Amino acid sequence: MSKRNKIIYWIATGWFCLSMVSTGIVQLFKIKNEGDFINHLGYPAYILQFIGFCKMLGIIALLFTKFSSVKDWAYAGFFFLMTGAVYSHIANGDNFRLIFPSLFSLLLLLLSWYFRPVKTSSVSTSKL
Repeated sequence: MSKRNKIIYWIATGWFCLSMVSTGIVQLFKIKNEGDFINHLGYPAYILQFIGFCKMLGIIALLFTKFSSVKDWAYAGFFFLMTGAVYSHIANGDNFRLIFPSLFSLLLLLLSWYFRPVKTSSVSTSKL
């Protein structure tokens, strides 16, 4: 992995994780504004703590786990979460100012995934 790719990976991953931790904490503690916001999108308030808890688990998986399959599951979960957020805003008729944070988080997630360090297999493949 080149130095440039490592820098892009860590900036995107760090910024994404920071945004997920900050929103996850707000959701875990059920801050009133967040409850009003989730109700505006048509979701029940009880989903907030679940999403916040899952965000925390996903961040732990992305930053601290050495198992690539666990990281892949975390990336997939965050992808579904962020695309669902973008879609919910669009379907609700929200303006771009409300859609942008979810869209930007999705972009950071995709950059992090694309530039992630991938372990190569030591098994060589032979042509038949």
